[in-house]
Amino acid sequence: MENRNDIHRELASLPVGRLLWKYSVPAIVGTMVMSLYNVIDRIFIGQGVGADAISGLALTFPIMSLTGAIGMLVGQGAAARISIVMGQDDKVKAEKILANSLILTLSFALCYLTFFALYMDDILRSFGGSDRTIPYAREFLIYIMPGMLCTNLCYSFNNMMRASGYPSKAMYTMLIGAISNLILAPIFIFWLGWGIKGAAIATDIAMAISAAFVMAHFFNSKSQLRFHRQYFKLEWAILFNIVSIGLAPFLVNVASSVINAIINTSLYRYGGDEAIGAFGIFNSYATLVVMLIIGLCQGMQPIVGYNYGSGNYVRMKKAFLLTAAVATVCCTIGWIGSTFFPYYIIRAFTTDEELIQVAIHGVRIAMGVFPIVGVQIVTTNLFQSLGMASKSIFLSLTRQVICLIPLLLIFPRMYGLTGVWVAMPVSDTIATIITLALLWRANKKLYRKTTAIPQQ
Repeated sequence: MENRNDIHRELASLPVGRLLWKYSVPAIVGTMVMSLYNVIDRIFIGQGVGADAISGLALTFPIMSLTGAIGMLVGQGAAARISIVMGQDDKVKAEKILANSLILTLSFALCYLTFFALYMDDILRSFGGSDRTIPYAREFLIYIMPGMLCTNLCYSFNNMMRASGYPSKAMYTMLIGAISNLILAPIFIFWLGWGIKGAAIATDIAMAISAAFVMAHFFNSKSQLRFHRQYFKLEWAILFNIVSIGLAPFLVNVASSVINAIINTSLYRYGGDEAIGAFGIFNSYATLVVMLIIGLCQGMQPIVGYNYGSGNYVRMKKAFLLTAAVATVCCTIGWIGSTFFPYYIIRAFTTDEELIQVAIHGVRIAMGVFPIVGVQIVTTNLFQSLGMASKSIFLSLTRQVICLIPLLLIFPRMYGLTGVWVAMPVSDTIATIITLALLWRANKKLYRKTTAIPQQ
């Protein structure tokens, strides 16, 4: 186990490429595993239950996005603050952030679970649900809701585990749950015949195992940061710092929830249940690629946060540029798959030929400019990692809200079902242009001191 000085030393002096590799690979495994929970469920449900079940599961995307948003609000906000204060060598404050984060996570989970339980059917109907698909969505949510708290605990504190110097252990946290889910899901869905509820129960058990693992780390007296009873007292300054930094990824996921609802409604109007199912498949594939980029950003976050806190702007800049380059390559590979091999990707989710053809048409259009998306996501996370909440929030909202929602209201009226798909790449293009313009303007202020600092 690395001691505190070793962790500080490597963040300050290890070559940036090696450091990004060390922190990003475990983070990528963690985020990809998180995505695979849902992808595994959708593949098994599509193959074992049917096309209507895939469409029903797509109705739950907004709700699952909101659950993820809570995890990002606390987890990424706290992780960014922990990295910065560790750069300032303030362990006490880091552990206060840790304790306050647990209180926030439990409080938020209680609120949203109560809301979902009271208004589930109304919510699903407003998301474009029909009499064919709502029963599947309702059954899945009823059984998945008990595991949502574990999901929040696992995701939030996994970020903090990584930020405090345990990237490999953070990866193991997610792998334990993913392997459990991969084993349990087919048993519950096919062997026991539980169908869609079996997928939910398998996910609940897997997330409970991961949550227990990550929480045990922070109760362990040998961990660099751990829970202390005297720090379990809300401090409004700490809460504000967590929420203000975590607000950007939170808003991205809330916006994603709203966007999913609007898209589902438009797709049902112009293409029926099959179009909603096609979006569910597209969303599964695109999310895998995006979460890979998020993993890269999570690996970048402690590097840029620590070096920003310690005033080493050269290393901060190098980490950002390297992350942006790798993200662009990953998004390009994702685009190649969606453009040239969509049938094989979609066939993994369903054998229904009508659904496959609708999905091929949608995926090719929706991911038309995907290679440029990586830079937009990385830049948004850069500002978040540096505590520049307003810039990060603005860029987050640009892609998901400011550009996409108006396009979703205009294009379908002009082009029908195709217009829903076209709105997505047009929004990505506009958002990326705005992001590059903002980065160009911020460059002089953010990197002014780089030329005065020796390169390491």
